[in-house]
Amino acid sequence: MRTARSRILVAATVLAAGLLGTGSADGAGGPAPLAAPQAAPQAPADACDPTDSLPPRQSAGARIAKIRERGTLVVGVDQNSYHWGFRNPQTGRIEGFDIDLAHAIAKSVLGDPDKVTLKTVPTARRVDAVKNGEVDLITRTMTITCERKKDIAFSVPYFRVAQRVVVPKAAHARTVDEALKGKRACVAQTSSSEAELKRNPHGTVSVVALENQLDCLVRMQLGEVDATLTDSELAAAQVAQDPMVELVGEPFLPAFMGVAMNQNDTDLIAWVNQVLADWRSGGGWRASYDTWLRDTMGAPDPYLP
Repeated sequence: MRTARSRILVAATVLAAGLLGTGSADGAGGPAPLAAPQAAPQAPADACDPTDSLPPRQSAGARIAKIRERGTLVVGVDQNSYHWGFRNPQTGRIEGFDIDLAHAIAKSVLGDPDKVTLKTVPTARRVDAVKNGEVDLITRTMTITCERKKDIAFSVPYFRVAQRVVVPKAAHARTVDEALKGKRACVAQTSSSEAELKRNPHGTVSVVALENQLDCLVRMQLGEVDATLTDSELAAAQVAQDPMVELVGEPFLPAFMGVAMNQNDTDLIAWVNQVLADWRSGGGWRASYDTWLRDTMGAPDPYLP
């Protein structure tokens, strides 16, 4: 049942985005829960804290006023990440966990969850879209990094992630080393996965960087690359779509996802942090997780306050 539905979703993605992707479950029959982040070495006093953000507060400033005057919240999203931000082939609507969050923010700011304009933004353009004011914010499986925080601001974390490797089952790889050493790897441009392979190639002989992580799945299906490195939540989405690929090895490089915003929009940053606190305490986070992600990501819930 899931396989047939997955193939329909794949076909729809081709029509919507030009390049498709698919995914399945872990070699053991389901994705392994994310390991808890390991304690990091003591950082210098002036080091960036990826999880640091403004205290939650709902006080209307210049950005909130502008959004209310416009009458819609403009949110940068994905349309190719299964169960996060993907276009439903039956309704044509973009749906998923990150889309639920976008609606929750719109309801808080404008009093109506449907007063939101979803603007699809490629992985490689997320930072520019925020800096240039093309969107008010981005809810698009975006990892908080100190490098990105030089250019844009983030909310407090709303999801815990790590790096995962996806390979065709025919590769018979069981570890990260077997999946990447001497192999052709694929990543999304400007992603945390691309940054990791620049820092540590993990023995890869070549790295292909594409506009979106889902394009990497297509390249694997075509035999043009051997493996994909991506964030754990996107890796789980890939294997949920294609029964011919699987997750291998253990999660590594634990990190967090956050809502991306312009550094000048301090009122919006604080407002979104309050929305996230309310979304979690009020059960919205759990309800959305159960709807979209529990089947593919399992338990425990990959959330840390």
